[in-house]
Amino acid sequence: MVNRRISQNVKLAAIRLYERGLLQLWDILECCNFSEHTFYHILKLWHDTGDVITHNQSFRGWPCLLDRDDLDYILSLVRSNPDYFLNKLLSLVKNNCFISVHFTTIFQELECAGMSYKKLRRITTERNEDLCVDFISRVAQYEPQQLGFVDETSKDEHTICQCYGCT
Repeated sequence: MVNRRISQNVKLAAIRLYERGLLQLWDILECCNFSEHTFYHILKLWHDTGDVITHNQSFRGWPCLLDRDDLDYILSLVRSNPDYFLNKLLSLVKNNCFISVHFTTIFQELECAGMSYKKLRRITTERNEDLCVDFISRVAQYEPQQLGFVDETSKDEHTICQCYGCT
């Protein structure tokens, strides 16, 4: 018989037909088109686990040492000061969160969060404290109700409004 994936519904139907005595085993095997060995394997799995498919509980790699709060803390550090190197982030996490991880763990988590070296370099070069202070002093003269912001990610010269994002 060809090695193929048998649907969970077909397996359940075969077990129910067999356990309720509605069909003989040979008729079930012929209808479902699988071998006697496969049927008994499914039946054993059904009796052992209550399910007809195996759920692979094994995880690849090391368990994650950083939880959501730790990741948020690291991202806030990077956003507030993109000049931090990995060893500085490593020492801050170790001292403030009491977690000892390898610098590659922090690097991989930053990559997963979309913080690439190129993006951090751009943030660092665009960051100018004098311009930030000047911008804040100019914006401070307005009330929050007077401010409006536009997201230009989906706006071009051919559309009159943005298609995605906040309004």
